[in-house]
Amino acid sequence: METTVIFENAKILIVDDQETNIELLERILKRAGYSQLHSTDSPRLAIPIFHEMQPDIILLDLHMPDMDGRQLLQLLTPLIPKTTFLPIVILTADVTPKSKREALLLGANDFLTKPLDSVEVLLRMRNLLQTRFLNLAVQQYNQQLEERVKQRTMELELAQSAIIECLAKASEYRDDNTGEHAYRVGEMAKKLASALGYSKEQAEMIRLAASLHDLGKIGIPDNILLKPGSLTAEEYEIMQTHTTIGNEILPKAPFPLLEFARNIVLSHHERWDGTGYPQGLAGDGIPLEAQIVSIVDVYDALTHRRPYKSSWTSERAMMEIANQKNKQFNPKVADTFFQILEREKVYSVR
Repeated sequence: METTVIFENAKILIVDDQETNIELLERILKRAGYSQLHSTDSPRLAIPIFHEMQPDIILLDLHMPDMDGRQLLQLLTPLIPKTTFLPIVILTADVTPKSKREALLLGANDFLTKPLDSVEVLLRMRNLLQTRFLNLAVQQYNQQLEERVKQRTMELELAQSAIIECLAKASEYRDDNTGEHAYRVGEMAKKLASALGYSKEQAEMIRLAASLHDLGKIGIPDNILLKPGSLTAEEYEIMQTHTTIGNEILPKAPFPLLEFARNIVLSHHERWDGTGYPQGLAGDGIPLEAQIVSIVDVYDALTHRRPYKSSWTSERAMMEIANQKNKQFNPKVADTFFQILEREKVYSVR
């Protein structure tokens, strides 16, 4: 009986305490073209051989001294991944329903009745190996598909990040033509997010999202956004709308990066005591990523010159933030932020 190359290369493990049975099976299989045969008359050696050769099919005698086929099945089946089909064929003269049920419950897939018939052996082997190799082909295809999905997802994430960075720069050029404010806020927000328990991936998303915190300023008139002096009550009310404008600009797609961005854009002017805007959120009702950006944004704004103010020293800005704990800022977030500034020795005049 001829076999294809894939069947000829099938790795076959034979476990039988009778040397004559092993010799018979090897003779049948070699004549059919199978070449990768591994045999043992000691069931205790089967597990090490299994690990070494990673068989495509196992032919296992049911009744053996010292350790029988049922006991060996109990050791073998946990080693086979649930998504992998590895056929185990029981060799036995015991064809009682009870023996078959026990073997099937323990993970066997088929039976060959002793004395062995060469035609039956080869037909059953071929059918089981066809299923085995089809299963492997499906697994390989799924793995390739997963890799393509991962690659495509990575490409989409890179494109998403690039678009967000462009949006951040566009919004910053309205009142900071260097775009450095958005960059600084993003970098410091990432450090603070990490210190507060966000994962590395989440902290990186917060870095990108934080750079969009003032996206809505695109919709604020220049005479208000760039006004060198204090805003009137009416002008301040218009300025506050940059939070809702930014939220409207961002798409409502269910991606983590965009969810972080929407939370930050809409809520980074909320206050811990509930007196912020636009929704008057308070305490833990404010998304933590928005709390993070709030304190970083204030610190950066205070320590850098603006059209309406000169820059403050880091010490003065930290004192102001400390005074606002439990009012504007979450005290835990503020204390963690101070620890980062202390660690990085940020005390110079900006």
